[in-house]
Amino acid sequence: MKKFNLIATMASGLESLTKNELKDLGYEVQTENGRVRFEGTFEDIIKTNLWLRTADRIKIVVGEFEAKTFDDLFESVKALPWDELIPVDGAFPVSGKSKKSTLFSVPDVQAITKKAVVEKLREVFHWRNQFPETGAKYGLEVAIDKDHVMITLDTTGDSLFKRGYRLHKGTAPLKETMAAALVLLTNWYPDKPLVDPFCGSGTVLIEAAMIGQNIAPGFNRDFACEDWPIVDQEMVERVRAAADEKANYDVELDITGYDIDQNMIDIATENAEEAGLSGIISFKQQAVKDFKTDKKNGVMIGNPPYGERMGDQELVRKIYRQLGTATGSLTTWSRYFITSDLDFENYYGQKATKKRKLYNGALRTDYFQFWGKRER
Repeated sequence: MKKFNLIATMASGLESLTKNELKDLGYEVQTENGRVRFEGTFEDIIKTNLWLRTADRIKIVVGEFEAKTFDDLFESVKALPWDELIPVDGAFPVSGKSKKSTLFSVPDVQAITKKAVVEKLREVFHWRNQFPETGAKYGLEVAIDKDHVMITLDTTGDSLFKRGYRLHKGTAPLKETMAAALVLLTNWYPDKPLVDPFCGSGTVLIEAAMIGQNIAPGFNRDFACEDWPIVDQEMVERVRAAADEKANYDVELDITGYDIDQNMIDIATENAEEAGLSGIISFKQQAVKDFKTDKKNGVMIGNPPYGERMGDQELVRKIYRQLGTATGSLTTWSRYFITSDLDFENYYGQKATKKRKLYNGALRTDYFQFWGKRER
């Protein structure tokens, strides 16, 4: 079975998490900014699309080369084995980007790349003049960085953060991939209580429950490459069935989400049901200032409102103070909060054990971590 050079792409700051996920799946990896390289067959492509929680896409690296002229670009793209990947009726839109390179005009780079692929297919398919592009989609990207060109073929389709369970969302939702990252960056294990005091549409807790029951995050959706004629459908079904067998739906979890807005509680409940987690997660309407618990050794993950998000920094910081009053004395609990307010600790009333820089979309945030002391 043919092996491909592959990359998993992810949001800036999540590279180490995706790397660890791939290593746990048995792959040898190489980490770069915004991507992790590995090798695999179409079976591995389906498997990684199904299982990676923090990656955005899995792409085949069709070719890499240096190019400073459009002739170089055209000839190098044309030399690649497009006929082994794209059929006569394949739809192959080309996206592009260029950074610090001689070929800086992205529209021209895209047009030349498209022309080169068409020319290669014309030669191989007996000088056909028409390619209807009515078949499956083969999303190509030409990315140039300091005159180094990487041509990739997207196997994923819609980004992997689109799990398929989120029927509704709030005003400032976390992507599912970021929510999973927030869970993976904590010391939570399925035998510990987990609370989100600002649960919104429930994404963090749904991702946690899927981790806790070892449910593949991509189980509820399809991937672009599943429509490709060269992908064996029996293999796809086998990989999907193997993933389903690895899920442990009998694991009991103590997961609770709170939100001040009952409408968000209703939305979170519907989303959890769509993910097949009805009854696994408890959602309750409650303001953060009213939070109380007698449980020990728990984990709290919170995505409190940001000043940028609510437009009222004083109100936001009042909520931070209420959060500190309600949770600051939970010495056996580890607490994790993501916010763009770098003064969060001052209003929460406690210095974080550790901070980690993350990007929530284009917004730089810090993940404030307060580690608890486990009581035996």
